[in-house]
Amino acid sequence: MDGVIYHGNKLLPGVHEFVEWLKTNEKKFLFLTNSSAKTPRELHEKLLRLGLDISEEHFYTSALATATFLAQQCPGGTVYVIGEAGILNALYNAGFSMNDSNPDYVVVSESSGYNYEKLEHAVNLVMAGAKLIGTNPDLTGPTEKGIIPATGALMAPIELATNSKAYFVGKPNPLMMRHALKRLGCKREETVIIGDRMDTDILAGVEAEITTTLVLSGVTTREEMGKFAYRPDYILDGVGEIAAPVK
Repeated sequence: MDGVIYHGNKLLPGVHEFVEWLKTNEKKFLFLTNSSAKTPRELHEKLLRLGLDISEEHFYTSALATATFLAQQCPGGTVYVIGEAGILNALYNAGFSMNDSNPDYVVVSESSGYNYEKLEHAVNLVMAGAKLIGTNPDLTGPTEKGIIPATGALMAPIELATNSKAYFVGKPNPLMMRHALKRLGCKREETVIIGDRMDTDILAGVEAEITTTLVLSGVTTREEMGKFAYRPDYILDGVGEIAAPVK
């Protein structure tokens, strides 16, 4: 959603028209976001404040995908979490309990409360045997104030200190794409993924064999796109172009 629908608390141009196009044409759609900080209800309320009324079932976050994955791997397990309400609620709802002494997993996501004390504790828990999970691998994210560190950047010190490699559930992991297709009730051949990041959104589509559209309203420029070994199927300045009348 960041870089495609909004930057921070600023709606991007053409988004109103794009959402109306989705509804008018009765398209099945999900706002599939690697951000794990907010719950679907919070995302609904945020967009409502920005002038868009999108019901909660249209949001699927990396927090929900992470909780689903862990519930399949270790039903009723325990976790130590560095993160916000989105991942905490998702894990609670999936049957996990919080444990800061000997958890099954250390789960890391974007967090405004990230500090050295939490970093140190996470390192000790992983060294003691907890498995390391990241909600998404994004190194940065766009806001109305500019680029900020994201989960991948916050995870790096823990990986380096423990000589461990985290498992990231969010895009470009095809697992999240399969979850999304099941929610939509669609086949990959009749689906398109729209995103602003080559390293997560577009790569996720390529690996899941889903048609890809890169929008240049977020972190990727045309010049940066050329650095990657794969290309999107379509390139647009923003989602508003999808709803624009054909001339």
